[in-house]
Amino acid sequence: MNYSYWELKEWFTNIDFTIVGSGIVGLNCALELMKNHPKAKIVILEKGMLPQGASTKNAGFACFGSLSEIIDDLNSHTEKEVFNLVDKRWKGLQLLRNNLGDKNIDFQQNKGFELCESRHFFEECISKKTQINQLLKPIFKQDVFSISENTFGFQKVHQKYIVNNFEGQIDTGKMASELLKKVQHLGVKILNNITLKSFVENGSKINIKTNRLDFYTNKLFVATNGFASQLLDDNVKPARAQVLITKPIKNLQIKGTFHLNKGYYYFRNIEDRILFGGGRNLDFKTEETTEFGQTKIIQNELERILKETILPNTKFEIEYRWSGIMGVGNQKNAIVKQVSNNVFCGVRLGGMGIAIGSLVGKELANLVV
Repeated sequence: MNYSYWELKEWFTNIDFTIVGSGIVGLNCALELMKNHPKAKIVILEKGMLPQGASTKNAGFACFGSLSEIIDDLNSHTEKEVFNLVDKRWKGLQLLRNNLGDKNIDFQQNKGFELCESRHFFEECISKKTQINQLLKPIFKQDVFSISENTFGFQKVHQKYIVNNFEGQIDTGKMASELLKKVQHLGVKILNNITLKSFVENGSKINIKTNRLDFYTNKLFVATNGFASQLLDDNVKPARAQVLITKPIKNLQIKGTFHLNKGYYYFRNIEDRILFGGGRNLDFKTEETTEFGQTKIIQNELERILKETILPNTKFEIEYRWSGIMGVGNQKNAIVKQVSNNVFCGVRLGGMGIAIGSLVGKELANLVV
């Protein structure tokens, strides 16, 4: 260790709140803590150069569930539970937009489209459309789901789409940048490339042990989502999502967010590119990891679907590939709770971080009176 008196005094002494993770949950937690405790000293620990989990590595879907996903949820949740899930996601999206502004996150409501691989699956979903629309009407005041023709020219799918009229998309890089600016403007200190190894609660203080140095904090907030199992005993499993993006495609006519194969595949336009991700269902066990990277089985399938279904008559080249780590479990609800006297967590966002991350961060901060 080679830290000066000044460094230790300014950054690591008399800390009121320490937050682990500078993603959407951690940053919103910091915003709410500063609102409730304007004189507090807050430090955020981030193990990556940028947010390491999924906050800046996701597809940027401002979504709350496709029709088939909501139908599937009704098989394991009550109608009230499903209603509350969608309501929370929608409120979380409005909180995100109000906090940062649509222009600052490039929010666009170009609708969402669910593609069905067979007529049977399409008709199975449509048979529940009226029921789901009625269930969600108190939230949206009008029908969420409707039907449209195959206007984008996709192949090897049913010729009608299921349309989500309220789904949108954002630029997650801009979202994170705006959040970071807001938080730093309030005086919150963000430390990158520092990893929490363990913590020990000693009375009213917590001894924080990192790969850089040890220090004390009054309260600790764990907001690491897919990496939560490395610090907590809660039922949170990591789930890797592999993503690719094409080089610019001339005269690209595809616009909106799209779901395929019950949401296991998803794609969207980013200006004149196609971003495409998913395929976790091909190898669940391998993708249950906190390691970043790609696998041939998934990358090959993504390219095949791109070529045969999404861009069947268009030449394209892949420019980037990456992966993000989500946090999932056997329940769709996020875990927001007090772990011990001075330790709190907001994790297991279930692939809905854009939708509920702002709200989970706010709820996490409000666990402290």
